[in-house]
Amino acid sequence: MTRKLDKLNITDAKRGAAFTVRIVTRAQRDELVGIQEDGSLKIRLTASPIDNQANEALIRFLAQRLNVEEARIEIVAGKEHRDKMISVEGITADDVDERLKPDPGSADTQD
Repeated sequence: MTRKLDKLNITDAKRGAAFTVRIVTRAQRDELVGIQEDGSLKIRLTASPIDNQANEALIRFLAQRLNVEEARIEIVAGKEHRDKMISVEGITADDVDERLKPDPGSADTQD
């Protein structure tokens, strides 16, 4: 079942939750900027997209924010693109919605 919570599109499944993110690399700091019009999370990362650095940084960032082990997070689509589908095992859509709020002071400017 797909739900739209505060505009964030999250799919609640038997084993966990899935959602989409758009990442911006080489940012000044790692931050969750907000929710895009399409329901994706916009996340800025200091990491470079070279040699899988941004994907690894994204998994670390999400693990910390969601309070889950990195091994429970998988990029299931878009590994080589800015837009990615993320699957998190052992978490509900409500948990994701509650834990992934934009960082205070982050501004959603065009990147």
